[in-house]
Amino acid sequence: MRTDRTPSPSHPAPPEPGGTSHRFPEPVAAALLTAGWKPGRWDIKQAEVWADTLRAHTSPAGHRHTVFPAAVEAWAEFGGLHITPTAPGRQLAPATLHLDPLHGLHMARTLGDLGRALATEVCPLGTDPDTHTLVAIDTEGRVYALDHTGDWFLGHHIDQGLTTLITGAEPTRLTLS
Repeated sequence: MRTDRTPSPSHPAPPEPGGTSHRFPEPVAAALLTAGWKPGRWDIKQAEVWADTLRAHTSPAGHRHTVFPAAVEAWAEFGGLHITPTAPGRQLAPATLHLDPLHGLHMARTLGDLGRALATEVCPLGTDPDTHTLVAIDTEGRVYALDHTGDWFLGHHIDQGLTTLITGAEPTRLTLS
């Protein structure tokens, strides 16, 4: 597991390995720590496997995924985690998450359509297996959720997106024209 990385504006630097995290509110930090995350977690090998798998997949109609650094960074730090909230939600029930981008493997067209509407590219992060909500990230590191009720903006970077989901904070509905 590699822990040396250069932080980007869309992805704040974590504390040193073994340090305490002040990146997240207590309920979010508790849920992440229980799921196996720790400051400095960085599994770039698994992130590259996911990137290669997504790049290689073509839907029967010819749709393909785009893969970009913000997605790979999020997968390297949080990929593979099964997150179960440890506190009640604020406005909504908190999300249970499985952060594995392959849950969105067959969603290339949907994510491509969302990306075109937002004038960016969008890649899968994982899912809420209870609600079948797909969680995705764009090239700038902004996080979204797509479910049967609509498309939602969760935060300007992965930390905000996870906080919105794990705390049950109300996301912002995307209104695309």
